[in-house]
Amino acid sequence: MTEAAGPADWFERLPKIELHVHLEGAIPLDALWTLILKYGGDPAVPDRAALERAFTYRDFSHFLDTWVWKNLFLREYEDFTFIAEAVARNFAAQNIRYAEVFFSPPDFAEAGLEPRRLAEAIRRGLARVPETRLALVADLVRDFGPSAGDVLLSRLDEVRDLGIIGIGLGGSEQAFPPDPFAGVYGRARKLGFRTTVHAGEGAGPASVRAALRRLRPDRIGHATRAAEDPALVDELAEAGIPLELCPGSNVRTGIIRTLAEHPVRRYFERGLLVSVNTDDPQMFGTRLANELRHLADVFGFTPDEIRSLILQGIAGSWLEDGEKRTLAREFEEDPAWMEEGVAARRA
Repeated sequence: MTEAAGPADWFERLPKIELHVHLEGAIPLDALWTLILKYGGDPAVPDRAALERAFTYRDFSHFLDTWVWKNLFLREYEDFTFIAEAVARNFAAQNIRYAEVFFSPPDFAEAGLEPRRLAEAIRRGLARVPETRLALVADLVRDFGPSAGDVLLSRLDEVRDLGIIGIGLGGSEQAFPPDPFAGVYGRARKLGFRTTVHAGEGAGPASVRAALRRLRPDRIGHATRAAEDPALVDELAEAGIPLELCPGSNVRTGIIRTLAEHPVRRYFERGLLVSVNTDDPQMFGTRLANELRHLADVFGFTPDEIRSLILQGIAGSWLEDGEKRTLAREFEEDPAWMEEGVAARRA
């Protein structure tokens, strides 16, 4: 299912950054298959090929159902150490130098896994791969409600030393609007957490506007359907809020019909601060190089524009300003950085 990288090309060699990617959706399929076998298998997925076929979705709700099914094979803390290492090694192989990665503690409370030990287990796995740096963002998962989110926030405040830098709000956007979480987000800001929210994915422009005005997040994830309301796009531009775009994800979950319909080019030309991300790459059969390559193929993004998108990712990250400058300089000094641009100018 995952697209083959083929011969290493410029998009593969480029140093890259991810701001919207879920740990549980980035588990390499071989690692997930190992976990399925560990827990006795599943008649619905009798072999590795069937596992790949399982990640095909009728719509966004079906994707969420598949997400829940996959999580049934994450039952012990050691499973999270295992997947964290596997994900980090996959990122390092893609030359993803830095990522801010969601993990979803509420999804595993029923299995008896508590947030501190979960974060500790993930950090153990990440520490085994020094070639890439991954910060953690806790998804409150809107389906569990604001009261549960407030309790989780208190527990997260106790584990800052594990590299948890912010909170997010994923889950069933179409059923759980952002407004009730305003108090949780206000408290998160007071505690010093950075904030993002999924909006304009499972619901329309009104959800994005409510997220922007009521939650006052540092970033917004997806914001795809904001394009349906030009006044809202203007408001996002005036707010200068970074957007975590996930074009391939939106096609695979049926938010848009084809990649050509995605507003990434319009947002970029409007001057919005956008980054391009994979969301749940192993569940969508993609990788970050493919997402960037598709922008060139479908929207005509030039090498300079691709580089600009990557630098906008650094600018929109939650690194300290000095760290942002250092990372941008490292990217610009990488041998692959100007390679394609030079070739394009000579053509």
